[in-house]
Amino acid sequence: MAIIATTTAGTEVSDLMDRSFGLGYAVGSLILVAGLLSVLSIWYYRDRDLSVYPIIRKDAETTYWLAVVFSNSLGTAFGDFLTSNLGLSYIQGAFVTASVIGVVIALHYVTKLSDILLFWLAFIFTRPFGATFGDFLTKPVKDGGLSLPREYASAIAFILLAVVLFFSVRKEKKVHHLIE
Repeated sequence: MAIIATTTAGTEVSDLMDRSFGLGYAVGSLILVAGLLSVLSIWYYRDRDLSVYPIIRKDAETTYWLAVVFSNSLGTAFGDFLTSNLGLSYIQGAFVTASVIGVVIALHYVTKLSDILLFWLAFIFTRPFGATFGDFLTKPVKDGGLSLPREYASAIAFILLAVVLFFSVRKEKKVHHLIE
């Protein structure tokens, strides 16, 4: 429920900045980056760690959820920026954000960059990927979508999630087996 609430809040904050305040997605994204960096800086200054597991203190949990709302808002604003400001199609926006997630995954395996930094980068870009890919599946063909009914789009998203989880769990079992 908290994830649903924060993704909804993320969409609302992004739209508030663009439509109500008239700031646009680019300026809104910059403000949200500053907000996210502020929250993460406060969290790090206080705890000397940005790890999301385990979070056992209430103040750390509050900071975590603030970071999640800023991340979701930023992700939404960035996805809208790709399609509204840069003029990318929904599938192009999904490809761009999926590529960023792919780069983050590659960086995890080929560099010694902080896993926590990479987590937050991947977390931010999952939101615009979901939004642009979802729009690609459901928006009318004349607008660059496939015009699929929401039930079909949901089924496709569920199948993709199941495939990712299957391979993730399978890999984890292999690693766990090698450790034993």
